[in-house]
Amino acid sequence: MKYILWLLKAAIFFTLFAFALNNQQNATVHFFFGTQWTAPLVLVVLTAFAAGLVVGVLGMVPRWLKHRSAAQRAAQPEAAAAPAPATGAAPDSAPPAPSLPPHDLHGI
Repeated sequence: MKYILWLLKAAIFFTLFAFALNNQQNATVHFFFGTQWTAPLVLVVLTAFAAGLVVGVLGMVPRWLKHRSAAQRAAQPEAAAAPAPATGAAPDSAPPAPSLPPHDLHGI
């Protein structure tokens, strides 16, 4: 299996390398206000791909932070959030868990 993965990686590398060699001609990208950028086509494609990755990651950062903070809140012990019982008082017993049919356990 290890050799198959290496062969797959080598095939992807050589495919991209051949793509780069076949697209060495210059391409001109026209921006606003008459500015332009002339570079090899493979560099233009790579730059567009990298810019797409950056935009996608920046679009996901708020959701990642939201999920991270929710996971941290869920991981905090409830004892730290609840006030401690008075000295000498017996702790309350926890209510019994409801008995649900197996198909209702996960909301399905």
